Amino acid sequence: MFSLVKVRSGKLSASDLAALAVAVWLAASAFAADAPKPGEPTDEKARKTFATAIDWEKRHDYGAAMQDFRKANKQDGGRCKECLRRAYIMAFRTDAFKDAEEIARDMIPQAETAEEKAVAHYSLAIALQRQGIGKKKDDCFTRSCDEFATALDLEPKLALAHYSKGISLAYLHQDDAARREFAAFLEGQGTSPDARDRAQRYIDHIELARAIMAPPFTVTTLDGQRISMDGLAGKVVLIDFWATWCGPCREALPHIRQIAQKFAGQPFVLLSVNLDNDEDKWRSFVHKNGMTWPQCRDGGFNGQVAKQFGVTKIPATFTIDAEGVLEDQRVGDADIEGKLKKLVARAVEVADRKPPPAAPTAVTVE
Repeated sequence: MFSLVKVRSGKLSASDLAALAVAVWLAASAFAADAPKPGEPTDEKARKTFATAIDWEKRHDYGAAMQDFRKANKQDGGRCKECLRRAYIMAFRTDAFKDAEEIARDMIPQAETAEEKAVAHYSLAIALQRQGIGKKKDDCFTRSCDEFATALDLEPKLALAHYSKGISLAYLHQDDAARREFAAFLEGQGTSPDARDRAQRYIDHIELARAIMAPPFTVTTLDGQRISMDGLAGKVVLIDFWATWCGPCREALPHIRQIAQKFAGQPFVLLSVNLDNDEDKWRSFVHKNGMTWPQCRDGGFNGQVAKQFGVTKIPATFTIDAEGVLEDQRVGDADIEGKLKKLVARAVEVADRKPPPAAPTAVTVE
């Protein structure tokens, strides 16, 4: 059984919260290649439907995959944990949060241990929270808080539930209670630096917990530089997902280069995230085409950063303001310079309004 320490140490995007929340449902065991893996369906008809769902997922038809995973669970007598785990993740990939709620409710009676029950209630809470954000319904946030509390009663070590409950409370404008939850999250052990930085930012600026924030991440660029999302506070960020095999990406390169040149020296960072599997090909392309702005490789659509941003098509760009709020998302090459110009001007204005750091106090040596 996966440890809850691992669950609470992951990244915090919506899609990864879904994945992490249900990761503990399966144990890693060695089985014969033709035998069902732990949690997979055992009924012959259910296994065929399960295989079809896997195929839909590989084709990136996540809606069809979700439906077939749910169907396979029913054919298996409602006992297929892996069917529901995958269906839940597919629901998040299609923003089908009502379906995710129903799937999570099916998970609860399957749960056997206190740990599994905690994760099932946490999964339900996240689905309710996402509905609340999308539909602006306070009732969804209230019910999600109840489910987070149940998860923590069942497994107090599930620190991620404190973080997520803090977000729901922030949307309910219960700011002091939200801060307490983020503080409780920070008291937990094993949380990632990205998650801790984000929680601290929410404590200091609780209004950001009600915003659609870019997911926290840390990458190492081609020249060895470490870049984190929260470390870029005060700067406008444009994240460009691309690959050398992508024709439209290559066509968009002159425009991306123009943006890098136009905003050089301003509170702006352009980060290109490559999805090539071949590292040498990526390095060669970057050097050959003079891509001198920060470059990192994520290794495909299943890469950590691509999954956090929910990237399924490229070229894709994400525009993030100086506070880390996700302002714009586009697929394909598009005119985004106007948007960037306004965001950079706002960042400069905010920086100019900040008081200068206090002068050091003189020390007299006798």
